[in-house]
Amino acid sequence: MLKRYCAIAFVCATTANAQEVRLVSDAARSALNDASLLRALEDDAAPQDYIAAARADYRRLLTALYASGYYGGSISITVDGIEAANIAPLDAPDAIREVVITVEPGDRFTFGDVQIFPLPPQTTLLEDLGPRRTAESPEIGAVVRDGISSWRDLGYAKTRVVDQRIIARHADAKLDVNVALDTGPRLQFGPLSVSGNRNVSDDRIREIAGLPVGEVFSPQEMAAAERRLRRTGTFASVALAEDDQIGPDDTLPISAQVSEANPRRIGFGIELSTIEGLTLSSFWLHRNLLGGAERIRVDAEVSGISGETGGIDYRLGGTFTRPATFGADTDYFLSAEISREDEPEFLIDKIGFETGFSRILSDDLTVRAGVGVLRAREETDLETREYTLFTLPMDATLDRRDDPSNASNGYYLDVDATPFISTDGEISGMQLYGDARGYVTLGEENRLTFAGRLQLGSVVGAALDEAPADFLFYSGGGGTVRGQAYQSLGIETVQGLETVTTGGASFLGTQLEARYAIRENISLVGFYDFGQVGAGASPFDDAESHAGAGIGLRYNTGIGPIRLDLGTQASGDNAGRDLQVYIGIGQAF
Repeated sequence: MLKRYCAIAFVCATTANAQEVRLVSDAARSALNDASLLRALEDDAAPQDYIAAARADYRRLLTALYASGYYGGSISITVDGIEAANIAPLDAPDAIREVVITVEPGDRFTFGDVQIFPLPPQTTLLEDLGPRRTAESPEIGAVVRDGISSWRDLGYAKTRVVDQRIIARHADAKLDVNVALDTGPRLQFGPLSVSGNRNVSDDRIREIAGLPVGEVFSPQEMAAAERRLRRTGTFASVALAEDDQIGPDDTLPISAQVSEANPRRIGFGIELSTIEGLTLSSFWLHRNLLGGAERIRVDAEVSGISGETGGIDYRLGGTFTRPATFGADTDYFLSAEISREDEPEFLIDKIGFETGFSRILSDDLTVRAGVGVLRAREETDLETREYTLFTLPMDATLDRRDDPSNASNGYYLDVDATPFISTDGEISGMQLYGDARGYVTLGEENRLTFAGRLQLGSVVGAALDEAPADFLFYSGGGGTVRGQAYQSLGIETVQGLETVTTGGASFLGTQLEARYAIRENISLVGFYDFGQVGAGASPFDDAESHAGAGIGLRYNTGIGPIRLDLGTQASGDNAGRDLQVYIGIGQAF
């Protein structure tokens, strides 16, 4: 057989000598280069390092040949003409001039007679080991693992390999594979034992995990139980493991090893806008209030400090959450809030309570529903009034972003509906709101990210002078249109001899951003925002609109990007005349 060789030379120089490493092979050069420890040695490696690497390379290079489908190859590694296998590790010479790796790969094999049995009915796993496919050794392991995984998905948790024979037929360049599996009995989930917990009770951990004891074993149910425990935030780590031995009546006991996180946490936030002023916020969190992974979070916020948007706003609220209430995926919540909103067009003091349940339908889809009561005192240019509302808040959130705090790909959808009615029946209607965000990153180095946001809002069933003032919609400012003054766009109506501004019954807003990473942690941003407020309930009817545009800077930190945006008006008579500055933590959306 005519043998063809391709030589690739690598020279590693030290201050004492020069050592040349040459690989000679006519096939699988890339795989052999990657597998060789000799190839990875630093320039200042000692001769002993070369000998040790050479002796280890025999097995590594042979494995690389098998992985590429070559089962009849031969390998020679010589150090200054002496086979490395014949040089003891402690007998390395004082200097090495040349190391030559010679690989004769031989014929490339394809799969011959392949049997992996038993496999689940209607399986197609063996297509990967077809007679015309290159007999790459990793494919065998992958198919066997897939076969075991398929049996485990059907409840046969202890499926294992009991016999394997792999024969290379050199005359035909074929590789025969024969692997026997033992599925064992079909198992059911046995009891869940818990360890590692200090303050959370065993019973509550079992309730939260929701492992279906007595039902057919499923790896997906195991993974779901781990996720339920992790998402409580109470545990720093969670690991579920199957017992080695099968329990009575073909049951499989499961053990949960947990480590509890610090129960208390406190945080602070700050945001600055040249128009809206300074916003200070903080929270206190307890992750295990009653010993059952119950969470209580208290939030406080003061905004509008030194701003030009009315007075100072205050908010103090708390939320209690109990996981695994009426099912492992259903959480109970109770929240309360007292606040003052001193805005240019209204002043509202209110206190509210809300209770209900949230249901996690999948890893990325959550729905919430509850009942609430709201007591408010409202001052507007129209009137001063007090009212008590009953509400039925409902919400659905689908979050498929790769990183919620700094997304580069994926999308996010949130839909809210809040019917309301006053105790005297004079105020009734429903507020609808939708928020959709999408992200896509382009380029080989993933430097350019396009982000877009669409907001839709509507109040139905209540006239502008009847609906609660903070249920109506305004546009302008950091959350809607950067570059335009905060809540500068509303609805103007004539009341007698006066023109009164209120919020609108509908809102449509879009925000577009292009983010380009100029350094690992620094990005430049260009943005364009548009907002529209209408007197009618449909966001798509003709209405007053405005726009803003600008540039920004992001600096990524461990707690999220620090954001600086400079925006100006992009519509109207004052377009480009004013500059608004926004500083905060986190992306604008």
